Amino acid sequence: MLQGWFLWFILFWVVFLIGSFSIGGFFMFRKFLKKMPKEDGKSVMDWEEHYVNESLHLWGPEEKALLNDLVSPVPELFRDVAKHKIAGKIGELAVKENASKITEELVIRGYIQATPKRDHKFLRKKLFQNQIDVTPYEHLF
Repeated sequence: MLQGWFLWFILFWVVFLIGSFSIGGFFMFRKFLKKMPKEDGKSVMDWEEHYVNESLHLWGPEEKALLNDLVSPVPELFRDVAKHKIAGKIGELAVKENASKITEELVIRGYIQATPKRDHKFLRKKLFQNQIDVTPYEHLF
């Protein structure tokens, strides 16, 4: 039968595997829910992709640089996903407002709206570092 250190090793390994599978399953399930079609037949991720593609020609180099700078505090592992989500929100605003180009104001509004409330203090800090006045955007926080 199992005894001593080998028993503890097996128990640790079982707990570790169950924990890893649970964490991975949680994130997979969240992604699965975002891919589920809504009433209009498109998922959240489909709409995000649609708005990014519709507004791609509206982006200038300054606005791309600003977006890259604003997402720099996001850990590198999640940065591309965060940038795509924020670009989708900015694109949505631009398409709905029939903007002729993406402006700094649109980037900031989209960035605020796409950022979860729990991260707003980091967002404010980053905007302050870039010397961007948040007073006109206070209603979005």
